[in-house]
Amino acid sequence: LNPEGAFFIGLKIGRRSAELVLIDFLGNVRSMLQHSYRYPAPRETVEFALTGMTRMRGELTQAQDKRIAGLGIAMPFELWNWADTAGAPREIMDEWRHRDIRSDIQAQCDFPVYLQNDATSACGAELVFGQAGAARDFVYFYIGAFAGGGIVLNGRLFGGPTGNAGALGSMPVPGPDGKPTQLIDVASIAMLEKALNARGVEASHLWTSPEDWGDIGPELDIWIAGAAQALAYAIVAASSVIDFEAAVIDGWMPLSVRGRLVDAVRVAVGTIDGEGLKLPAVREGTVGIHARALGGASLPLSERFLIGSTTISRSP
Repeated sequence: LNPEGAFFIGLKIGRRSAELVLIDFLGNVRSMLQHSYRYPAPRETVEFALTGMTRMRGELTQAQDKRIAGLGIAMPFELWNWADTAGAPREIMDEWRHRDIRSDIQAQCDFPVYLQNDATSACGAELVFGQAGAARDFVYFYIGAFAGGGIVLNGRLFGGPTGNAGALGSMPVPGPDGKPTQLIDVASIAMLEKALNARGVEASHLWTSPEDWGDIGPELDIWIAGAAQALAYAIVAASSVIDFEAAVIDGWMPLSVRGRLVDAVRVAVGTIDGEGLKLPAVREGTVGIHARALGGASLPLSERFLIGSTTISRSP
């Protein structure tokens, strides 16, 4: 495959940051931009996307620019419902309810624009660009500001009739007090930020420096323990529906933290009664912090170029 046979753009709209990425036909990152914020506002997000695309396209030759095959947007569905958890003004978040962000950006682009749930897109990135082994059926968790996930069945991303299949952040799990809650309320990085803020620690580096959080104290240990227990219950529950080969965990966090979290999940799974179930192997994701943006870029790639298998071969 010729790396310059086609180019793809991915836009991740998250609760605490936005990313724009340009990749080539083999998934190599050619350019990336990032913007952090307290909460996402539609107007500023569209401006970031359009300004960033203009900058990226300006770095391409005319021939390369003509080979941009599309833009994929990865963003949470019903973002307005998370105003309280995101700590955002209700009126700003309500704007998302009445805006068609895909159409707004499509009106300014001369290539097709696609839209998908952000955690589902991260799952797609693991499938297309990752190295999740030979597993053709796996449940996937992406731990960002909020926890979410996706499902891969028979080597293909499964979105269901509405595209919301694998909404793992909403899965019921035991909370710290033993009462039922949702995975998103325990395993999300926003919960770690909340704990740090309660101690008077400014935690913006969780969003601006995902490669290195530094030493953030005992709150990290407590968060990992709670998140691991919740993820373990989610994995066992998911396994009662589909006998997945693997449970893959990735997120907006340093590799060392991801490794600790996955190790803790493996231990926690072993403490839960799984009688009658074939439990999956628990593995680290291989795409990393930019999985959602890369998953967005994989949307036009998959839609226009991939037939049958959803994975592509990358040159070493």
